[in-house]
Amino acid sequence: MGIFSLFSKKKLDSGLLRTRESFLTKLGKIITGKTIIDNEVLDSLEETLVASDIGAETSLKIISNIQKKVEREKNIGVDRLNELVKDEVSTLLIDNTFTDYSLSHIFSRPYVVLVVGVNGVGKTTTIGKLANNFKKAGKNVLLGAADTFRAAAADQLAIWAQRSGVQIVSQGMNADPAAVAYDAVSSAVSKKADVVIIDTAGRLHNKANLMNELGKIKRVIQKVIADAPHEVLLVLDASTGQNALEQCKQFTEVTNVTGIALTKLDGTAKGGVVVGISDRFKIPVKFIGVGEGIDDLQLFNKSEFASSFFLKAETV
Repeated sequence: MGIFSLFSKKKLDSGLLRTRESFLTKLGKIITGKTIIDNEVLDSLEETLVASDIGAETSLKIISNIQKKVEREKNIGVDRLNELVKDEVSTLLIDNTFTDYSLSHIFSRPYVVLVVGVNGVGKTTTIGKLANNFKKAGKNVLLGAADTFRAAAADQLAIWAQRSGVQIVSQGMNADPAAVAYDAVSSAVSKKADVVIIDTAGRLHNKANLMNELGKIKRVIQKVIADAPHEVLLVLDASTGQNALEQCKQFTEVTNVTGIALTKLDGTAKGGVVVGISDRFKIPVKFIGVGEGIDDLQLFNKSEFASSFFLKAETV
């Protein structure tokens, strides 16, 4: 049984409730009084997709593909519209092929995860939940408090470390982030840790400083483990919709993001941003947050996500 294997479809269905109800309600209005999918229906669908924070570029792609099917098959009934949209969404989502985090493919311990993202997106909480899952799976976990720019960031991470029962390396506010990262990885090596998760500051207002800082952190980590970091995880807040897309754009310009953790899906109607991010940046969404609890972090599964997104198709 792998890490994060206790997938809860019920929690996912519940977490996507607001997104699903918003989208399907609008979809229902589009097809009212209509029998076939025509240009008017497609125009309204495009507006609905954009309003669902899927993004204009991705929405156009979905509409274009559906239009081609309509032209090929002729007179497709509106009762198939939901099915057609679901198929397109499933196609655009990037597979998360790394599904259990068993670390069996990693020959040089520890597995180093560098976590990036702006303040307020749930970065520290996500790190705590990741640490908790690894710990429950029997992994030896260490956290590195390299977000030394924000007041109380290290203290918050320390609370999560205590809550998850894992070790932490911290030097307090205004310490050199790279020095903290170096000490964390060095300590993880000496203690034979399986995983080290390093928090970083998200100073997006100054991309040059952010790039320099992340670059320095990577360089010092690689002095200890040549192929680290093994994962650069970008944490985004789903409730910010298009702002999450913009943050993804900014961070991918300054560092090699390998995966995305999307938080706060349970409190927003903007869950469609998952589709836009996957399509536009070709980076897999690896984790989704569907609640406040320490266990409410799930591996992203594109087929389950699409199923939950369109769960009440039969009621439209």
